[in-house]
Formats: sequence, C-alpha cells, structure tokens
Amino acid sequence: MPETMTAAVATSPGEIRLTEVDRPAPWLGEVLVQVRAAGINPADCRAAAGRGLPVEHPFPLGWEMAGVVRAVGPMVTRFAPGDEVLGLLRFPRPGGCHAEFVTAPTRQLALRPAALSPEAAAALPLAGLTAWQALTEVARVEAGQRVLVTAAGGGVGHLAVRLARRLGATVIATASEGKHALVRGWGADEVIDHTRKDPATEVADVDVVLDLLGGRETERLLGTPRPGGVLVRVAGGDPAPFAGADGRRGVPMLVEPDHAALAELASLAAGGEVEVLVERTWPLAELPAAYAAVEAGHAVGKTVLTVDACELPAG
Repeated sequence: MPETMTAAVATSPGEIRLTEVDRPAPWLGEVLVQVRAAGINPADCRAAAGRGLPVEHPFPLGWEMAGVVRAVGPMVTRFAPGDEVLGLLRFPRPGGCHAEFVTAPTRQLALRPAALSPEAAAALPLAGLTAWQALTEVARVEAGQRVLVTAAGGGVGHLAVRLARRLGATVIATASEGKHALVRGWGADEVIDHTRKDPATEVADVDVVLDLLGGRETERLLGTPRPGGVLVRVAGGDPAPFAGADGRRGVPMLVEPDHAALAELASLAAGGEVEVLVERTWPLAELPAAYAAVEAGHAVGKTVLTVDACELPAG
C-alpha cells in the first residue's frame, strides 16, 4: 500500500483542498479501509463552509463511505482484510471519508452485501440512519399512523418515504412538481407541491412530521401534528426540544453511527425493499465541483464520490 494518500480538507471556512497526506494507521479497535465510494451530504457542505455544526478548521471532510478493509488494528474481531464494508464514521466529529483511505471504529461499520453496489452503499449511511432513527426511535412510528415527510425528493426524504411505508404508515410528502411521480413510486400516498401550496395549511391531523427543511418551516409545521403528535426536526437549528399547543411537541435529533441499524438498512437495500437513489457520481479529483453541485440543491437522491487512484488537480 502507498504510504501517502489524497484527502479532502476544508482548510478554512469555504476553502476546500485536495492534498497529499500520510496514510493513517488503525488504532485499537479500528480497521484501515480503502475507500471505493463516499457520499456527499448537505452537512458536508455546511462543515466545509463553517456553518451549522461547530467545527474547527482544518477539517477532514466526509462522514460516510463504502470500501474494503486493508488492515486491522489490535483487538479487532469483527472484520478481516478483504471485507467489503460501509459506515457512518465518527459523526459529528471529523470522519475523513473523502479520501483514498480512512480508519474506522469497527462498531461503526457494517458488511456490504454483494447485491449493493459501492456507490449505493456509500449513499446509505448518513441519510438512511437519519431516516431510520427519526422514524423508529424518536417518533416510534406505528402501522396506521399518518406521517408527513418534507423535502421527500432529497437524500434523507427519499429513504424516509420508503421506510415509513414499510412501517405501515400513510405517507404524505412534499416535493416540487417534477419529483411527484418519483415520490409516489417510492410509496407516498399523497404528494404536495410545496412551491405552490403550504403544507402547514394543506395537511392536518398527522401523527408525525419529519421536518427536513428547518428554519421558519419548523415553526409553521408545529401545528400540523394532531394533539399529542410529534415533529422531528433533523435540519439543524436550536438543539432544545420545544412544545406546542395540545401536547404537540418538537424533538430535534442528531443522527449517530449504529452498526446494527446500518446492517439492517443495507440488507433492505440489497433486497430491493429500500431504494438508494444515486443521482450523480463524481471522481474524487473533482470534489470541489461536486460540493458546489450539492450546495446548489435540487438534487433527487444522493451525490457520491468515486475513489480510484487520485491525481491531484494542478495548481
């Protein structure tokens, strides 16, 4: 293996560089993974720009990836060299997945099923675990409940619609008109064009609101759940829980690495029960352009970096 590697680092807010650094070595309970593909999320863009999560620059970029184990550290029993894995690493601390190699705690990895491509696997951890934890652990969605998913065409939203339907919920989703057919195909019972209609006035008497937009949207949607219902906010903002009228409550959440849930999600995706939609792939060498595309928004599903032997851009 090479002694150095290419890695993406936010050197200062808004400044992203691909640089050559020493290849890391796995520590106690860690493995060294050669990255095959890595997902890009809005959280990555915010971290690179110095917004959202409190980060210190220089900041190694990337939190999710799929790859192959190349070496194991001391006291590792779960994996061996050659194992294909995927993972959400160290979130919200630096993950360093936008690189040719990364070290990973073994309890933050799951085996990649052969039926799941590296690109789809790399797109799954952060968005999939966010949707899973929000619906099953925070909101505790049950069959027969009504669930509103905002921004249903995005990275978290497209997986949340599938998972909510799998849990037996009736799903109302918001998306721009051009995404309606896709969102219905994922299982939404009703789709609202949020550019023309206000979900806060169009939707009522739902048990759960999954708020993927944040900002002013959160305050307006807090009246949407039925009395005693819950709004789960995953789009950042004030981390304190908040309460509305008639027992309605809002719960902010932050996704956490979870190897058991990730293994279940990977199995569902490999079996076709959950579709991981990758809109576009970019080579690691074009990472700044890929970040700009994600920052611009309007993507359907996820954007993924493919990682081969990377040549640093000139200059």
